[in-house]
Amino acid sequence: MIQNMENNKDQKMDIELPSEVAPGIYSNLQLITHSSTEFILDFIQVMPGVPKAQVRSRAILSPQHAKRLLYALKENIEKYELQNGVITEPDQSLPYQMNPMGQA
Repeated sequence: MIQNMENNKDQKMDIELPSEVAPGIYSNLQLITHSSTEFILDFIQVMPGVPKAQVRSRAILSPQHAKRLLYALKENIEKYELQNGVITEPDQSLPYQMNPMGQA
């Protein structure tokens, strides 16, 4: 399996970034749920003083791709912290009140 992954690293892939996607979305809250076959990542924008938040984007990944995302984020955070210093969190608690269904 590792050999197959190493072979894939040598392959080139063109990736197109459509102009309507290029600006990206702002997200300051993420919710993650999963089933036995997929992980669902909701990217939410919470506005101060507004009691309702909006899901701005949703990504659905296979368990294998979710794990690859975890490793990629870890690697990129480590690189970022080497260049810019450790990322600190002012408070570990969630700043948002969640309703019983797990939605903001």
